[in-house]
Amino acid sequence: MDLKGFDHPGELSAGGTRSVKVMIAGGFGTGKTTMVRSVSDIKPLTTEETLTQASADVDHLIGVADKTETTVSLDFGKISINDSLMLYLFGTPGQERFWFLWNGLFKGALGAVVLVDTRRLASSFRAIEEMERQDVPFVIALNVFPDSKDHPIEEIRDALDISPQTPIVVCDARDRASSRDVLITLMRHLMERSAAALEPR
Repeated sequence: MDLKGFDHPGELSAGGTRSVKVMIAGGFGTGKTTMVRSVSDIKPLTTEETLTQASADVDHLIGVADKTETTVSLDFGKISINDSLMLYLFGTPGQERFWFLWNGLFKGALGAVVLVDTRRLASSFRAIEEMERQDVPFVIALNVFPDSKDHPIEEIRDALDISPQTPIVVCDARDRASSRDVLITLMRHLMERSAAALEPR
């Protein structure tokens, strides 16, 4: 896929290779580290640590009982979308005890992907609220898990209480092509917002 139109005046930036900071956010166990790992052109930096019994009452493993590791700071990777656009990916920690890191991580971010586990919609409410609070444009990526059930997109939209302008896509965070398509959807969303802002009122 190509992102034609990124060189148009007034859209994001002009000329040469652009580097864009993108956040990969979502609740605990929604697949943020997996997405960064699958799509990054480089070996990603991850801060995964083994879950211990001491954290069992803190990290709330309901619905993710098989999870053995957790991000304690951030994940970092990068991907070239085309010859003129490089995305720097920052994965946020999902547990409430690490939310204090989010303010610093979001500085300079142009947009975000919010990963959602449809089996546990409530786990991503906080991430969506943070996007809206910090006025960061985002797309919703419904990460497919083996026992996920199919739900109509508009049913998910209503449950998450997000606007019709926010794209929702289905993805497999383990798959590089699927994850890349999510990022392309985000870039197109940002382009559309930028173009709309330039339209005469």
